[in-house]
Amino acid sequence: MIKYKLPFLALLICLILPVLLRAQKKSPFDRGSYILKGDTLPYRILFPLDFDPSKKYPVILVLHGAGERGNDNEAQLKYGTELFLKDTIREKYAAIVIYPQCSASSYWSDVKIQKDSTTQKLKFIFQTDAPPTKTMQCLLGFVDELLDKPYVNKHQFYIGGLSMGGMGTLEIIGRRPGVFAAAFSICGGDNTLNAKKYAKKVPLWIFHGKKDSVVPYEHSESIVAAIKEAGGKPKYTLYPNDDHNSWNDAFAEPLLIPWLFSHNK
Repeated sequence: MIKYKLPFLALLICLILPVLLRAQKKSPFDRGSYILKGDTLPYRILFPLDFDPSKKYPVILVLHGAGERGNDNEAQLKYGTELFLKDTIREKYAAIVIYPQCSASSYWSDVKIQKDSTTQKLKFIFQTDAPPTKTMQCLLGFVDELLDKPYVNKHQFYIGGLSMGGMGTLEIIGRRPGVFAAAFSICGGDNTLNAKKYAKKVPLWIFHGKKDSVVPYEHSESIVAAIKEAGGKPKYTLYPNDDHNSWNDAFAEPLLIPWLFSHNK
């Protein structure tokens, strides 16, 4: 019996040690939550290197997709965080980066989703002038709270998102066009009637994958056309070989952050 103890112990250590190390590794994104009338909006926040509360910093809000909904205050960090954690980005573009999390029972935007019984593909019906969802109400309140912080630069308040978050981005800039200095929407969409609300007020960079099998790229194409018709000048990048994961290429765009920071309100 004795001769098996050491090998077994060594194996146990090899299995458990990586788990313990991962558990001990602290994320640079601090945890927080915003509460509005009993509804909670969890969020993770990344402060600039050498953060000084007496200074003012730009803010970048990032809205996640439907797959990252919940209340664990963790899943929303799945995409895009590598970009904001790069030393070169943090050193050159000091900003407060915030990832709020939408509840599992809600959506950022008030979009109706139907599934075609034949093709099983999703159909997105975007609303106009509809009341905000509970999560959007929380997000709007959270934005107001952030704008009151003495260390937030109100002239450089940015927002962007992917999939459901891209839809939420377009909705919130329509609700608060005077707040956001610039925004980006990845594989999202909006009702074209809403474009006039932000076309000439919020600079936009829209991304989509032409092979998107979840949210058809035509949603982005139509909103780009509507923005132009309303007098706006959106940037539009269509990745010819990307499916629904076009956020990988979008977050890898070397000009994304410089483009955001080139805009002030």
